[in-house]
Formats: sequence, C-alpha cells, structure tokens
Amino acid sequence: MKIGCPKEIKPQEFRVGLTPNAAHEAVARGHSVLVEAGAGTGAGFTDDDYLQAGAEIVETAAEVFAKAEMIVKVKEPQAAERKMLREGQLLFTYLHLAPDPEQTHDLLASGCTAIAYETVTDDRGGLPLLAPMSEVAGKLAPQVGAWTLQKANGGRGVLMGGVPGVGPAKVTVLGGGVVGTHAARIAAGMGADVTVVDMSLARMRYLDDVFGGVFRTSYASKGNTAELVAASDMVIGAVLIPGAAAPKLVTRAQLSTMKPGAAIVDVAIDQGGCFETSRATTHQDPIYEVDGVMHYCVANMPGAVARTSTIALGNATMPFMLALADKGWRRACEDDPHLMAGLNVHAGHLTYYAVGKALGIDVLSPALALKQ
Repeated sequence: MKIGCPKEIKPQEFRVGLTPNAAHEAVARGHSVLVEAGAGTGAGFTDDDYLQAGAEIVETAAEVFAKAEMIVKVKEPQAAERKMLREGQLLFTYLHLAPDPEQTHDLLASGCTAIAYETVTDDRGGLPLLAPMSEVAGKLAPQVGAWTLQKANGGRGVLMGGVPGVGPAKVTVLGGGVVGTHAARIAAGMGADVTVVDMSLARMRYLDDVFGGVFRTSYASKGNTAELVAASDMVIGAVLIPGAAAPKLVTRAQLSTMKPGAAIVDVAIDQGGCFETSRATTHQDPIYEVDGVMHYCVANMPGAVARTSTIALGNATMPFMLALADKGWRRACEDDPHLMAGLNVHAGHLTYYAVGKALGIDVLSPALALKQ
C-alpha cells in the first residue's frame, strides 16, 4: 500500500502523523511511504531521517494526497486538505466530528473512508489511540492553568502550591478518566488542593485506593459541582463521551459565582468543550476572558510538546496503521472489532452513532459499510 503523511497545517500544530520508525516498519513490510518535505520538523525529525527509513520525500501535500492510498495524520483534515481527499482513499487520523458539521459533510462528500483515532477501542473498554494524547493533555493542563492564573495573563495571581502562611490554589478537575487523573496528579504534585469530580463510584473508589491522600474525590451532582466550581481558583474540564459532543457541565450563569481571575482549562474542547462559554483557541492566542474568568481552550494542547506527543502517538497508532496497510481496511476491521469501532465515515455514509446523533445525520452500521 502507498502510505502518505502530509505536513500538519492546523495553526501551531507541530506533531507529525508518521514517525521515521513507523515509516521504517511499513517499508520493511513492503509498503511505500510518501512524506511531505518538512513534515517532521516540528517534532524534531528531519527529511533525512525519513529517507534513511526508506520513505520518499515529496515537495507538496497535493502530491501526497494524489498518490497515497492511505493518508496518516494527527489532526482532523483542514478545509484545503478535505478538498484533496477522494473516493476510495483511506484517512487515518483524529477527527472529532461531533462538534464539526462542516468537516463531517466534507468527508461524506469526498467519498473517502475515515477511521478516527479517538473511537478505536480495546478489550478493556479503553480508547488506546486517544489515551496517549489524553495523558499528555492531562499533564499539561495544570501547567498551562498555572500560567493562566498569573496576574500578567489576567489571572488571580495565585501560586499553585502557595507558600508558608499562604494557602495553595484550589483546583477542581471535572472527570476522573485518563485526562482527569493525570491532571489531578500533576496539580497535586505542584502543591495545589485538588478535588476530582466524577459520576462513577467505581472510578472514585479506584482513585481513592491508588491516590488516597494525594487528592480528594467528589460525586458529580449538580450541587457538589456548583459548590466546588465557585470555590476554585482553577477548573479543569476533563470529561469525555467517546465520539460524542462533550456535555456542558458549567453554565454561563455559574461564571458569576467564580472568583475574579479564576482559570478554566477546557481539555474537552476538541469535542466542543464542557463549559458553556468555551470556544477553541490556538497556542498563539490561547486565553480569553468571559465575565472575569480566564479561559484556556487550546484545541491541540499536546502540539505544544510535539516531540513527546508524536512519539507517544506513533507508538500507539503504528500497529493499527500496519494492519490497515497489510490487510486493507475491510479485512483489518473484520479481523479487529476494536479497529472497526474507529470507522466513522465510508463512501458518503456516516458510520458512528454518537456523531450521527449529535449532528442529526442518518448512520449506516459499520457491519453494512464493510459490505459496500
């Protein structure tokens, strides 16, 4: 199979969809790999690294899209890239379609087959291709939140760990999954007073068993959440419903109860955000203010640490990418129901229920899509 990797063009996105190591593995299996010139630069990989791995360097994204049978990326294809997709072509990347009707309709119109990293599953009920970026984003969230809290950035001027005689920042983490757990660990490690809010009693028991004493847990009732949000210096949104739009857990009205200069970090912004006042921002202009509360809503947070993120993502995606290349997408999905769970679009049909529900689009079951 011809595998293509274009340079990411989303603003301040420095990751790359294919590492030289992944390219080497693909070439060793008899596949050809096309990489756009400079695609790996932001993650610290040179064109020579790819050439030594056996890949071919091409000058433009248009050439990658025109020649490749499978496109491997990091972020969802931008409008210019979607125009280059074609019928029968396979796209393997993050999509986050539920809050993005424009992208969804463009992918349907292209006739391509699109498998989304974020909905591929595993036998433990996890999301193995989302997990590494969730880990990165979770660990980054307190770091960027602490920066947002600095007075020069419009924040309250509160130090995460406090100092003798002055209490630490109060941090509430909405969601106790992968993002929330890593965010809570780092925030607590910075000395903050941390509470994780979740609806799953089993998950809270797990967090208490493993991290008891490091941070607290609280049940996610509306009353508890409202009380914690009002008392917080920082609130980190870390909720996820696989493939679906994030629930709005904090309303505009609740902002008035928060402290002036408090910080919101919405890690769920890729799925539409879990704060009613969230809108996607970039690393170049990451913060905005609503009703005195500072919002950090960068839609590709792991892009800030591109090398770590690229290698971590490549480690997770490579086995699936190789299966798709070795077997073709139909056979690969037939052999692996977890990979089939990643199928979101095929030949003009939407194939993921949560996205269809969010956007009001009819859905074709993946099993039927395999037969088309």
